[in-house]
Amino acid sequence: MKKILIARPLPKEVTEALKGCEVTVREETAPLSGEEMRAALRDYDGVMPTLGDAFSAEVFADVPEPRCKILANFGVGYNHIDAAAARAAGVEVTNTPGAVTDATADVAMTLMLMSVRRAAEGERLVRSGAWAGWHPTQMLGLHLTGKRVGIVGMGRIGQAIARRCHYGFEMQVSYFNRSEKDLDFPATRVESLTVLAEAVDVLVIAVPGGGETRHLIDEAVLGAMQPHAHLINIARGDVVQEAALIEALQAGRIGGAGLDVYEFEPKVPQALRDLDNVVLLPHLGTAAHEVRVDMGLMAVANLQAFIDGEAPPNRV
Repeated sequence: MKKILIARPLPKEVTEALKGCEVTVREETAPLSGEEMRAALRDYDGVMPTLGDAFSAEVFADVPEPRCKILANFGVGYNHIDAAAARAAGVEVTNTPGAVTDATADVAMTLMLMSVRRAAEGERLVRSGAWAGWHPTQMLGLHLTGKRVGIVGMGRIGQAIARRCHYGFEMQVSYFNRSEKDLDFPATRVESLTVLAEAVDVLVIAVPGGGETRHLIDEAVLGAMQPHAHLINIARGDVVQEAALIEALQAGRIGGAGLDVYEFEPKVPQALRDLDNVVLLPHLGTAAHEVRVDMGLMAVANLQAFIDGEAPPNRV
């Protein structure tokens, strides 16, 4: 009977769904250690890892003939797994596309509204007991309706964000993407990221993580943004050059930012935490019970196909 390791506690709907195998659920919430990852490759036939479980080339090099034949990632992003090294070791990698789209887009909109309307700052004011009451010029923010949004990465999640912006807030949509997209809403593709940054009121990051997109949003892009514009990141933390963002926020060169992810997550620099013009969420992108169950069941479907000798539906 095949042995399967689930690397984090998950809803019972997920952990009890696998059939015809022996399932071990690791009860710790922290990422797998290097030794745990090596043991997982040696001792299990399949593993369901997730964010932070850094199955690097070095890990695979230490287990040249792994018993494990599939890493069924819990999540759509898999930049924590060296997919090329996995393939070279005979280990298949799968993910959970689609299950996270709407939940992540909803959090992008949450961050947009919180950032432009200074909601987190206002909530802190009320909690402090220092609020003196309403007046006409109190905490004036940016009106989102009718503004121009720039989407960096027009995949499933980028399109879901753009639809919400267009249909919900009558925003003009521009985007930066490797190729032109056939979209069911009006949008303009811009071929230069800095030109896009110059033109929009809100810049939303929705690209996959990985080497190709690391520090895509750097000092030049941030420097191109308008002084009132806001940056929103629901992608991966290292897509944004965090030090350059902190500098831009401290200097007031951009209007604000809304972040759900961080370059050195879970470490969030004190300099970011000290700023009022940034909204900081603890990676809530898919944090809804139904969504986590859907993600888990999609990962289970990939594992179950492997157990049953069939092709997993979501190979990367």
